[in-house]
Parts: sequence; structure tokens; C-alpha cells
Amino acid sequence: MTFVRNHAQAILACDFFVVVTAKFQLLYVFAIMEVGTRRIAHFNVTAHPTASRILQQFREVNTGELTQHFLIHDRDSIYSSDFDSALQAMDLRILKTPFRAPQANAFCERLIGTVRRECLDFLIPLNERHLRGILKEWMTHYNHGRPHSSLGPGLPDPVFGRQRVVAHGHDIPINYHVVAKPILGGLHHEYKLESWVA
Repeated sequence: MTFVRNHAQAILACDFFVVVTAKFQLLYVFAIMEVGTRRIAHFNVTAHPTASRILQQFREVNTGELTQHFLIHDRDSIYSSDFDSALQAMDLRILKTPFRAPQANAFCERLIGTVRRECLDFLIPLNERHLRGILKEWMTHYNHGRPHSSLGPGLPDPVFGRQRVVAHGHDIPINYHVVAKPILGGLHHEYKLESWVA
């Protein structure tokens, strides 16, 4: 954990989790997150995960602008030696977690728990397309609108260019009001101050 804390800005972490649809179909969600910012860099849903598909996900994430140099993943058989070799060719050093040690990939495990507690415990996906839509909306909220206490509190991927209005204490500035934006049909809300004039 000391290594992870000291090099968090240079680490990606990935993991799978399983979702059951309304028709009892098993779907696998693959997520890649940036440990330092807690930003979800990529996710995908499939009924049949393979090493070549997972490698393609990393190719989509790695556009040549990655500042990360390490990748944490568990010892699942899908992460084959060919998979690891291909990632090393992308300048990613592989950090495999020890056997039966889910805390070694604690950031992804926490992300998966958060997805379940804040989203999938309340919604039952009908099929792969529906699950992809649910996760796309929730993960946009996670990256751009959900404060994270470990970031100060802050946002993993704040929207730059948006004018930030600061309230003093509990007083709302003059000519502003609070606007709520519903997420996933009102399951969550994002709040912001907006000018009456706008």
C-alpha cells in the first residue's frame, strides 16, 4: 500500500465484476480506473470476456497520452502471459496481486462496491445494451459530479471552463439559485448554483 500511495498518479487498476440481468443472463463489466484521480478511464460490458477483447480495451484507453506506468490486476486466467506482454509493449509494468488478497487491488474493489451500492442495487438491467446505458450515465456522474472525500473532497474529472460560483457559508449569492440535475431518473442528483439571468 505504501508503494501505491507514493505512486498513485502513475497507476492504473482494472477488474471485472458480474451483473445479472432481469432474464438471469450473466454479464461481465470490465473497468479501468486511474488510482491517483479515482477517475474511471474506461468500462465495457460483455457476455463473453476474452483476453483479446480486454487487450482491445487497453488499446482504446492508451492513446499515447497515458501518464501511468503501472497496472494492477488480479491473477484471473483471462490475464494471460500474452496479455501481460502486450501491455508491457505499451509501457505498462504489470503489478499482479497476491493470491486471495482482494485488498491489494483495493481501489478497484471499492469502485465495484460503490457501483453496486449506488447504482446496481436499485436498478435491474434488462439486457447488455440497457446495462451499458445505465453504467454510462452513472460513470459520467461518478467522474464529473460525485465528490470523493479522498480527493479533498473533489471530483475525479472536473469540467473545466465551467464558471464556479462560491457560496459563503449557507448563504446563496444574490441572483443565484440551486438547480438539481437528476441522474438515473432521480436515483441521484447533482446540484449547482445557477444565475437567474441565464
